[in-house]
Amino acid sequence: MQLQSTLTCPRCSHPTTETMPTDACQFFYECTGCGTLLRPNAGDCCVFCSFGDVPCPPIQEARQSGQPARCCSGPP
Repeated sequence: MQLQSTLTCPRCSHPTTETMPTDACQFFYECTGCGTLLRPNAGDCCVFCSFGDVPCPPIQEARQSGQPARCCSGPP
């Protein structure tokens, strides 16, 4: 499982590599390039799933196991 993902701002295209939390979703992220506050796109659970090059850990686990995708804050 990968715990680092590079977020790319949709406004200024500034890339930043961040470590993803394994115990919670990251719903907000402030771009270090332009200051835009990123929020997940409709249908995505976190900013890593919307703007990262690697999805969040729960989505990675679901894909590896073939189970339905449930994100960090989804119901059990």
